[in-house]
Amino acid sequence: MKNIQFPVQFTFKIGTLSNDFLVEDAMGNDIGYVRQKMLKMVDEVVVYDNDLKSNILFTIKANKWIDFSATYTFTNHLGQEIGRIGRKGWASIWKARYEIFDEKANQDLLIQEENGWIKVADAVLSEIPILGLFTGYLFNPSYIVTRPDGTEVIRLKKQPSLVGRRFLLEKLNNFEPGEEERVILGLMMMILMERRRG
Repeated sequence: MKNIQFPVQFTFKIGTLSNDFLVEDAMGNDIGYVRQKMLKMVDEVVVYDNDLKSNILFTIKANKWIDFSATYTFTNHLGQEIGRIGRKGWASIWKARYEIFDEKANQDLLIQEENGWIKVADAVLSEIPILGLFTGYLFNPSYIVTRPDGTEVIRLKKQPSLVGRRFLLEKLNNFEPGEEERVILGLMMMILMERRRG
């Protein structure tokens, strides 16, 4: 997953019991297929090279049972740890906030939801009959990934749709060594966690 042509799109599959989504680059090429293993005591996500699930590229696994403070480790196909992601405690109650760490456990990236009010409006209006069906068109959260110095690296934005199934990933800056894989894996896991939260 290097030298990817941006923008990248995450498209969730509809009609499956698991949280599966396809990752495509700007040219429409498959660069990954993400499958969250269901009914496991510890969260585990597998990233394949395509939707045929031919080869495993990465695994993302929680360090403990499903928990508010769990961190998720990224491992490549050779079994090497290349980083991890964790929710930033109580700061994530209002606006989603996650930290991405490198392979040496240094926090090098931060994911933040850009507008917490979108989540609130979506939650409130989705409870209203009929109107709730259209919140996927009206409220589309976006998330920004920054370095510790505030440099914006990438933005992930939900695209308008009835069932919240498409997300667009736009590159805002050049990657430093190792960042590209960590950023994309971190956003994959963050999206799965945020969809579970509602």
